Order: sequence, then C-alpha cells, then structure tokens
Amino acid sequence: MKVRKVVLAYSGGLDTSVVISWLRETYGCDVIAFCADLGQEENISAVRKKAMKTGASNAYVVDLREEFVRDYVFPMLRANAVYEGSYLLGTSIARPLIAKKQIEIAKKEKADAVSHGATGKGNDQVRFELTYYALHPGITVVAPWREWDFDSREALIAYAKKRGIPVPVTKKKPYSTDRNLFHISYEGGILEDPWAEPPADMFTLTVSPEKAPSRPQYVDVAFVDGDPVSIDGKKLTPARLLKTLNTIAGRHGIGRVDLVENRFVGIKSRGVYETPGGTLLHVARRAVESITMDRELLHLRDSLIPKYAELVYYGFWFSPERLALQRLIDASQAGVTGTARLKLYRGNCIVAGRKSPVSLYNPQLATFEAEEVYNQKDAEGFIKLNALRLRYRSKVKSQKSKK
Repeated sequence: MKVRKVVLAYSGGLDTSVVISWLRETYGCDVIAFCADLGQEENISAVRKKAMKTGASNAYVVDLREEFVRDYVFPMLRANAVYEGSYLLGTSIARPLIAKKQIEIAKKEKADAVSHGATGKGNDQVRFELTYYALHPGITVVAPWREWDFDSREALIAYAKKRGIPVPVTKKKPYSTDRNLFHISYEGGILEDPWAEPPADMFTLTVSPEKAPSRPQYVDVAFVDGDPVSIDGKKLTPARLLKTLNTIAGRHGIGRVDLVENRFVGIKSRGVYETPGGTLLHVARRAVESITMDRELLHLRDSLIPKYAELVYYGFWFSPERLALQRLIDASQAGVTGTARLKLYRGNCIVAGRKSPVSLYNPQLATFEAEEVYNQKDAEGFIKLNALRLRYRSKVKSQKSKK
C-alpha cells in the first residue's frame, strides 16, 4: 500500500506518539498530526510541539469544545442515551467529531490516508473508521495496531524510550485514560482485574464521596426545548455550562461509574468513568421531562434509548438510522422547558424540585384531597373496558378446563 501523506488523530499519548515514528519508518510518508481540543485540560501548544519533535511534518490543533458539546453531547443527552444501563458514552461521542475534522484536514492537505492509534481489540477503531468511510468513501485507512508487531503497551514504552519519545505512561502505572469536557475514562493495566478496586489516587474530576462536603448544595439547571441553558439563573454557552457543572458535581463526588461493558467486537471490558456534569444533566432533564412530556411520547422516546445508545457506542453517528432517530427525538424535546433543582450530597444527585411554564402537571387532578375536576366514578368504565379481554380470556380457559 503506497501512502504519500497521512493525517493522524494525535493525542500526545503513548500510542499516537509511537505511531508518528512508526508511520514514517514503515511507509516513508509525511505525517500530519491533528489534535482536537475537546476540553481535555492539556497544554495544547505543548502537544503540538511534541508532535513536531516526534517527527510530524505539520500539526493542527483545533478548538472544538463548543461544537463538541452543542452538536454532539447535547443531542445525545436529548436522547437520554445510556449504554447497558450505566455508561453515559463519554468516549464514544467524541470519536465522530474527531474523525470528521480529521477528514476535513485530509481533504485540505490533499492527503491520501488517515490513521489512528486505536487497538484492534477495541471500539474506537470502528468509531473512527465508520466515520471516515461515511464522509470520505475512497480514503485509505492505516491502523497501526492491526499491522505492527507490538503486542503490548510495555512494548510501546520500550520502543518510545529507544527513540527518545517522551510518553506519559510508565510500567508502574500503565492504565490508559481518555478525557474530554464530558468525562474521563480509565482502562487497562491494574484495572483489567474486575475484582480489584480502582486506586483512590486515580480519579481526576471527582473527590471521593467520603471526602465530599458534609453539607448538601442545591443547584438549579434550566432547559429550553431539551437543552440546558443556565445554572442558578446564569446563562452560559454549552461548553462553559458543562465545565461549570463538572466542577460543582466533582466537588461532591458525583459521577463515578465502574463497569464491565460489552464491546462491539465481542470482548467484555472493564472501564472506570467519571462523568460529573453529565450525570447532573441526565438527572435534571429527566425531572423536567416528567412534567412537560406527554406520557405516550415519553414512553416512545424511552423505548428508543437502548437502540440510540447502541448506535453511538458502536460508532454509527453518521448513519441514516441515527440521524432519523435524532429527528424524532429532537421533535419530542420541543416543549421540554423548565428548571430542575438538584440536591448534591456525597456522591448523590437528588431531585429536590421541578417547575415549568408549560407544565402538564395539574395539582387539582393529582390531589388526594377533595376536588371537582375529576369524577372518580368514570374510572369504573375505564377499568372494565381495559379488563374486557382479560375477563373473556379467563372465561374461555375456564370453559375448556370443564370439558
């Protein structure tokens, strides 16, 4: 395979640092590094310098924080997407945006290939490449983990040291991390034992619930048509809003998840995640939806959550089925406008109140006290009509048993 110029999704971590050198040695090509600033709180200018020092012929660093939250995180949150009941999809949702921008740079640079540092065992290779092919069908993809002879991260560390490539991973602490504005993930190394508790000093965005403040904090999150717009009455851009909630929730030890998930390729994998702000938004939206969404519309949308989450997890963000589901979900969110009040206390996010100018909740109908709106006798006919098929079925079974 002849490759003249390749655009690499570069993070500055162990894998992609080695990939730059390996691509040049193996293909003799120019390597253009692309680093997406998704709020990973790194020295981005240092990442660019590191890419150039490692052998890249050029390096792009693009600030995608607002686009990431507005056009990827928020649409996913409107679907209340949760994979296998626990994972809020923080890594999954970042990949299609990175790959989309990577393809844009490849077209601009007239590159004939793109590359990534995802392993041949994981989900990210699928997420990246499904996006590549959806947006640029003729592009060549170089996936080093499926080609080179390295069989472990320790082998990569040895290669990097031999060539003077600085890496942030050591043999003593070999688990990998992935961070963006929505979450941070931890995988591999000592975490591969699903019985082993994560080390206390590993966590980045949250304090342990035991060390959280002894007094609760109340936070009001307001939504307009399904999207969060303000915190405690202060309007913020999507990225700033999420960053603020990360700080608030992290202070109270909220958002930690330890799970074993089913990868798309068929392998079970243990991952530990911190999604503090995302957890607050997930709980707050549910609270506002409970008083603003029609029952059947809410139930229909909820029935789509597993499929939508699966599509995001597997990497089908730009598929026609995800786009069609998104249109339905977005339509369901029209009118999801209101405010949720959350009580944060030592790892817990508790709904303390909800209100909306378009609330469907009617205290006069819901009350157990005396009222003149609802005639309780009407329930008798309603129940008998719904019981008709059950009564008839029971009658037929009874007749058969007598024969």
